[in-house]
Amino acid sequence: MVGTRLTRGLVRAGSLGALALTAHTAWNLTRLRVPAADPPEAAEPVSVLLPLRDEAHRVEPCLRAVLAQEHVPRLEVLVLDDGSTDGTADVVRGVVGSDPRVRLLVGGPDGPPAGWLGKPWACHRLAEAASGGALVYVDADVVLAPQAVAASVALLRAARLALLSPYPRQEVGTLAERLVQPLLQWSWLTTLPLGPAERSPRPSLAAANGQLLVVDAAAYRRAGGHAAVRGEVLDDVALLRAVKRAGARGVVADGTALASCRMYEGWADLSAGYTKSLWSAFGSPPRAAAVIGALVLLYVVPPVAALTGSPVGAAGYAAGVVGRALVARRVRGRVWPDSLAHPASVVLLGYLTAQSWRGRRRGTLRWKGRPVLAR
Repeated sequence: MVGTRLTRGLVRAGSLGALALTAHTAWNLTRLRVPAADPPEAAEPVSVLLPLRDEAHRVEPCLRAVLAQEHVPRLEVLVLDDGSTDGTADVVRGVVGSDPRVRLLVGGPDGPPAGWLGKPWACHRLAEAASGGALVYVDADVVLAPQAVAASVALLRAARLALLSPYPRQEVGTLAERLVQPLLQWSWLTTLPLGPAERSPRPSLAAANGQLLVVDAAAYRRAGGHAAVRGEVLDDVALLRAVKRAGARGVVADGTALASCRMYEGWADLSAGYTKSLWSAFGSPPRAAAVIGALVLLYVVPPVAALTGSPVGAAGYAAGVVGRALVARRVRGRVWPDSLAHPASVVLLGYLTAQSWRGRRRGTLRWKGRPVLAR
């Protein structure tokens, strides 16, 4: 009897929590900042910064899209080849030709100095060489729309922000990608109160994506730049937190119309990518267990109960599916049937998180030939 009451209580709590968070998602979608579709011309010099390491297979569409930006008359493009071994620099030279807007910087073969991870070091070097009043970081797997840079800078200035993270549309192909990648936007649209997050100085209220990140150059330097986050795996979120600590504001925005990104291709690529970084998202194993446990309670327990005929569980499952579908529709993701698999997505996230912490404890995490932890 006690076990039955406890089970029913868990199902009720999970279902009510899923319903509350879906309502929060719907509210967040009304508060989400959206860059202008037809932005004004950028009145300031803008530096687009592109860190690269072994990206010969995908840098060309990214770089061509950067060079095709509109409404940015004083565009500076800085590209850093960070010790690539696959001919990345040659691909860049072939695309750029003699374009005077572009400078190619070459990193040394020894990698970042002690205390630095590769990505923050590359971003730091690019910022040091940049002359723009706005810095626009772009990853090599991102393809920008022609108005992306101008629209992002315009929103940064209009909203009086120090940092803006226009979240790109996430392209997916394989089943693994369809299960995991939609959780990126869903997670912050479901759990982060966007209005308070933009106004609050609390570092915990932060979401950002380094795939496309726009920051005021002066605010970036006041916050310490990437030197302040030199050893952070999730340097994008850490940079926003540093900006907040320096007294400025930053927020995530809807970048669906500005950029697209195929972050990983297939299970092996996706698993390696998330394993190298998920441990850093939660702070400690107990916190990671608490977060995954809460997600299981909200989005796995109700549908399991629904399979046994529980109407409360069915309502909770429906709430989770609706929340996932609302986000997918807004960010131009696959709505059906993918939203129905939301419980499986949560379970897979839990597995990847456990794998990430296992690799962290064993010291085996590596990315692109380098250890994930700073030396």
